[in-house]
Amino acid sequence: MSIASYIFGICSALLTLIVVVEMLRRGRLRERHAIWWLVAGALALVVGVFPGLLEWAAKLVGIGLPTNMVFFVSIAVLFLVCIQHSAELTKLENQTRVLAEEVALLDLRIAQQELASGTAEQGDEMNDKSGKRSNG
Repeated sequence: MSIASYIFGICSALLTLIVVVEMLRRGRLRERHAIWWLVAGALALVVGVFPGLLEWAAKLVGIGLPTNMVFFVSIAVLFLVCIQHSAELTKLENQTRVLAEEVALLDLRIAQQELASGTAEQGDEMNDKSGKRSNG
């Protein structure tokens, strides 16, 4: 591995970690979503600092090329991120449906109350016109 690629790997990993931490700090990324990105950045940093570790892990798992190990781990992390986002999306869709149903029921209740109070007001107006006074 050349010194340029060694430095590039370390800088890329550090940049990833800095961006994720900054997004967390500014509230643009939630902790539960940042975990996988922090894990990926930390792994990239460790492999960038100790490139022999990647070769050792690839041999341990039985993967011929360390680059294939990087691709496998990257795809696995992205797969886990997709599963997490799918679960979040399902939860949010269910919450949205429940809220829409509650709003519809509240709108119905308001319409019924407006209709009932409108009918009562019309009855009071008719009693006033006929000279009868209502006790309410």
